[in-house]
Order: sequence, then structure tokens, then C-alpha cells
Amino acid sequence: MFTTQHKQAFDENGYVLVKGLFSPDEVEFYRNHYTRMRLEENARMDRRVANPTDGDPLLQWPRLMMMHRHDAISRDWLLAPRINECLTGLLGREPYAVQTMLYFKPPHARGQALHQDNYYLRVQPGTCIAAWMALDRCDEANGCLQVVPGSHTWPILCTVKADTEQSFTDVTVPVPAEHPAVSVIMDPGDVLFFNGQIVHGSLPNTTADRFRRSLIAHYIEGDAQQVAQWYFPVLRMDGREIELEKSANGSQCGIWVDRDGQPQIEVSGFVRVDKATE
Repeated sequence: MFTTQHKQAFDENGYVLVKGLFSPDEVEFYRNHYTRMRLEENARMDRRVANPTDGDPLLQWPRLMMMHRHDAISRDWLLAPRINECLTGLLGREPYAVQTMLYFKPPHARGQALHQDNYYLRVQPGTCIAAWMALDRCDEANGCLQVVPGSHTWPILCTVKADTEQSFTDVTVPVPAEHPAVSVIMDPGDVLFFNGQIVHGSLPNTTADRFRRSLIAHYIEGDAQQVAQWYFPVLRMDGREIELEKSANGSQCGIWVDRDGQPQIEVSGFVRVDKATE
């Protein structure tokens, strides 16, 4: 499952793709589970918006966040032994678990501009690490991830305004031309692990009929002492809570804005988010 080649690739590039970590049957189970969860939330919550003619598909298929706080299936996936094996192999010790997310990315949905995850989590010392599992085939047409190899060695960069016609978030980081982003093509069940400093984002979904669903978890290094308050409670990989300090600033991973750059209110995983905390 996890090899020394995975570790070498992660150390060199800041990310590594582990192929087929979850089976086709497991992937189908997760797709069905989170689709039901999304539809049940849509039925329960009033999702009327100020401009109902906007046509943004994310209004019908917004992401789910922090599902593990109320859903045992999500919690079990977050703490799954096979994911822990990979994370421990990459980091040299068990991490702490802090977040789950499910992105649906329906046809015609915007992508997410280039960013660094630790800009939001503010882990100290050290950084965070993501486990990003494809639930559909992910390619450039339906908005796959893009990463900047080697950027895991960079500090947290200052942000600039993003193009909200292309990105559902309104901030991005400038990347030198000599460090281009590369697309990561993934099959269902593949998991991409990447360092919290690495610059990454995703393309818009330009297809007419293909979703790009992904199940994502964030972890922090096992010697971390602080993380932003959004990510509490912090869990050990056996499910026990651990007390850490709250780092200054930070927010949820990416504030959803409309095409005019106005923040959208999200109600997901029974957590209401009005704006960034920074």
C-alpha cells in the first residue's frame, strides 16, 4: 500500500498520489452516502439567495463541511487505518485529524484559485497535510486539482484578488512563471496527499454532464501545538480529543463568494459560516 517511493516523491515534490487506496465499491458507497446527505440538507435548509437568477450550480450543490462531527461514516473515513498508515509514513509519526469536506463540483461550477491550505489552518509549529480522494474521474475537463511541485518549501505567501468568474474563492497567490502548476489526473479511489504549504487549486468544470466529487480530510503534524479555532476539536487517530492552543487568525478552507465577490452564507454539517474569521 505505502512504499518508500511514495515517501521519496512526497519529500521531493510536496505531494504524492496513492493509486486505488479505496475500491470501486467503497467509492460508490461514499458517492451515494454524501449525495443523500446533501439532498437532505438542501431540503431542510432555506437556500434562497438574493439573486435567484444567478445560475451558479454551487447554490444547488454546495460543499459539505465538517461532516465527521455528526456522521459516523465520515468520522471512520477520517480516521481510517489505511489513511493513517500513509500519513504516518509520510510524516514520521501519527498526525492529528481536524477536518472533513465533500466537494461536488457539478457541471459548469467554478474552480478554486491557487492557494495554500496552511493559510487557513495556521498550524504552529509545522503545517497541515491533506488527504484528497477522488470519487469521480478527475481530469482537466471536469476541474481536476493542479499543484505547483516543490512549493511545499515556500512560506505562506501574501494573497491577491482572484478572478471570481473562474474561482469560488476571491483570493489567490501569485506564482512565478518558472513554477507552473501541473494537473493531477485521478481515478475514483485514488488519494492525493499533499503538504499544507504547497500551492494548489482546481480548474472550472467545463463539462455539461460530469460531476467532480471529492472527499477530503485535513490533518496536522503530530507535534503541532496550535491550529485555528475553526478546526477544533482536534482528534488523535484513535478518535480521542487532544487539547491544543488556538492560533491567531485562520478560517475555514476557502470562503465561498459569488461571481461578484460577495461572501455566501453556508449551512453545512450543521455549522453556519457567515464570513472569514480573519
